[in-house]
Amino acid sequence: MRVARKFLVIGHVQGVGFRFFAQNAARREGLSGHVTNHPDGSVGAVAEGAAEALERFERALHQGPSRSRVERVLVDEVVPTGLHAGFEIR
Repeated sequence: MRVARKFLVIGHVQGVGFRFFAQNAARREGLSGHVTNHPDGSVGAVAEGAAEALERFERALHQGPSRSRVERVLVDEVVPTGLHAGFEIR
């Protein structure tokens, strides 16, 4: 079953390769969607795919790359759109 989630990652997550880390994690799990920096210093992502793959992706976001410091990951369920062909950095 295809599901989708919206993530907001809060902490020291910009300037540390977090978007590339998230893109690699999503591609490894076969997810589609995107990741982007927000003006407030957080990183947002929307991902869709298999529920188990999204769980693994969420765990990766909680960990982050070695230079990051993730304080919190907010997660919202959203309706899958099927509009993304891959996982991109915006």
